[in-house]
Amino acid sequence: MKMFVYDGSWMGLLTAFFEVYEYKFSEPFISVENNSSASLFSEAHKVHTNEEKAERVLIKLKQKVSLKSYRELYKTFLSEEKGRENIMLNYVKYILKNKISVENNYAQTDVLYLHQTSRKVDREKHRMEAFVRFQCTKDELYYSIIQPDYNVLPLIIPHFKNRYADQKWLIYDAMRKYGIYYDLKVVSEVQIDFSADQNNKTELKNVYDENESLYQVLWQQYFKSINIAARKNTKLHIQHMPKRYWKYLVEKQG
Repeated sequence: MKMFVYDGSWMGLLTAFFEVYEYKFSEPFISVENNSSASLFSEAHKVHTNEEKAERVLIKLKQKVSLKSYRELYKTFLSEEKGRENIMLNYVKYILKNKISVENNYAQTDVLYLHQTSRKVDREKHRMEAFVRFQCTKDELYYSIIQPDYNVLPLIIPHFKNRYADQKWLIYDAMRKYGIYYDLKVVSEVQIDFSADQNNKTELKNVYDENESLYQVLWQQYFKSINIAARKNTKLHIQHMPKRYWKYLVEKQG
């Protein structure tokens, strides 16, 4: 078995796919750099992310699969599930070796895995689009701190860019320690060193807009006004809005 170690990026993984074919190693195994499994192999092949190699893989994939299946592949990468790289590699090999389309052959385990995993990522994407609550700073930057199960920030960019095109905003993933920032023109990825307690009111009070507390109270009142007690269904509510998200929702505070 030959270990391929990459940097954890999408383009890095595509480069790894390219080099698996380029070097023709038998029984390749792909792992993220600094992963514990990678340390077991003293002679691991280090994959250096190469845009040209990655683009060649992208072009080939888009020739072989539909846009839907390509998106499923990308969403599976964003799932961050352990061992996904090698299932994705098996999927790519399966796609490339068949002359006819096999992307919907769910009897094949790798095809089924991609389909099921991408659906889980999709559900998390829709939850984040629904649950993000912005707070305003003195500099009129609207920001929100989230902690999704999967790395969905790249997927929610179009939704928030279109919906909040007239204001600067930042959505920060507390688990993965990076965010997406919109400056009224473009969305870019940013790295920010927040403290461990992202909801520490003492720490954040100096950056809140002076009217922010009023806006939060109004939002809580609005939420209560539409939350009719007689129709309350706690089980269904938790199903659609799991408790793990509540700490980042304004209407759940106080």
